Amino acid sequence: MSALAVGAGFGAATSLVNAISHSYADLGSRAHTTSGWSVVEIMSVLLDSGWAWAGLAVATGWLVTHAGEGRPAALARGGAAGALALLAATAAYSIVDTIRSDGPLSSWYESEPLIWWVTSVIFGAPLGAVGACVKYPEVIGFLARLTVPVGAAVQMIVLPPGRNEVVATIVKTIVWTAAAAAIGFVIVCFLSVERRRHSLTAAESP
Repeated sequence: MSALAVGAGFGAATSLVNAISHSYADLGSRAHTTSGWSVVEIMSVLLDSGWAWAGLAVATGWLVTHAGEGRPAALARGGAAGALALLAATAAYSIVDTIRSDGPLSSWYESEPLIWWVTSVIFGAPLGAVGACVKYPEVIGFLARLTVPVGAAVQMIVLPPGRNEVVATIVKTIVWTAAAAAIGFVIVCFLSVERRRHSLTAAESP
C-alpha cells in the first residue's frame, strides 16, 4: 500500500506540474523558445527525468524494508515495491493526463505507450532491490546509496534535459550540485562508520 500511495502521488504530481508548465509556456515567442524559463518548468524537467523516476523506485524499496530483515526477504520486498511504485506512478500520470485532456476515463491506460508499463516492471524491481540494500552498513549499502546521485549526474551528460540551453544549464547545475553534495555526504558517512568499526575491532583485539 505504501508503494502504491507513494508512486501514485509522484505520478499525479508530475503530470500536474507538467500541465502547469505547459500552460505558462509561450511557445509562439522566439525569446521564450530560445532562452525563456520558469521555476515551474525547471520543476517539471526535474520530476520528469529518468533519474527521478528511478529514484522513486529506490526510495520506495528503502521505505518498505527494515534493517533487521533477512536479506533475501528484503530484496524481494524492495523489488516488488519498486515495480509497484513505478506502475502506480505511470497509472496516476495517465489518469491525470486523461482527465486534463477531457478524454473518457475508461481509456486512461491507453494514454501511455506499452513500453512504459513494461519498463516499470523491468527497471522497478531491480531498483527497488537496490533501495532495500541502502540500510545495510557494508559496501553493498554504500554502493546502493550512490546509485541515484551518480545516475542523476551521468544522465545530465548522456541525456541533457530541457528545451533550450538556459533550461538545460539551470537543471544540470541543480542536479550536479545536489548529486555532488549527496555523494560527498555518503562517502563521509561511510568512511566514518568504517573508521569507528576498525577502532572497535582494534580495541577488542588482545
